[in-house]
Amino acid sequence: MPDIELRGSTQGTSRSPRSLRIVALGDSTTAGTPGFRSPREAPPTGEGDTQSQYAYWMVRTHPEWTVLNRGVNGETTTAILSRFEADVLSERPDYVIILAGVNDVFQGRTAAQIFPNLEQLYLRSVAARIRVIGASMLPYNSISREALGQMRWVNRWIEQTASGLGFRFFDAHALLADPNIDGRLIGSPDGLHPDVAGYRKLGEALATVLEEEELREYPGSR
Repeated sequence: MPDIELRGSTQGTSRSPRSLRIVALGDSTTAGTPGFRSPREAPPTGEGDTQSQYAYWMVRTHPEWTVLNRGVNGETTTAILSRFEADVLSERPDYVIILAGVNDVFQGRTAAQIFPNLEQLYLRSVAARIRVIGASMLPYNSISREALGQMRWVNRWIEQTASGLGFRFFDAHALLADPNIDGRLIGSPDGLHPDVAGYRKLGEALATVLEEEELREYPGSR
């Protein structure tokens, strides 16, 4: 699906008059795995079920927004940071949504090893005057108790860092974690990624967050 199709190609309800440019930066949960391969994975347009990505649901809610899917399945924060200039700075977005770190946890890295890369993503965005939405990591059904502990530590750190640097924290983990079974997703086709309903919840919730941020910045926008 080309990026242009994420500029008002679907019908929805719009409450913000600004035509925002948004980069969705991250790994598989941004890309839309397993149902969709992002334009970074299957250039130039991506392939698969376009509804299996949160970017689709953001634009369905706000057709005047442009949302660029810059997710790549399997990438660690190191790999994501390495393409920050090409995928974020060069696009000059109003917002960047950063959802990253789960592959570091999956590969056995500790929270302390993840912090520096995330911090650089946040600091470089803030320095470029790009408004940040820092998302917590989602669980996966096979996660060990130790890995879940590391994930929770990183997620708490993201929330604290957001407060300290003045950007918005988005608790994706709380949104899609099973409230009855610790460390599991509420719905998943493969035990690792959200289902389409989960991507829809992510996209619609993120749209609400950006609406709120826009109202804070431009109080008369509704």
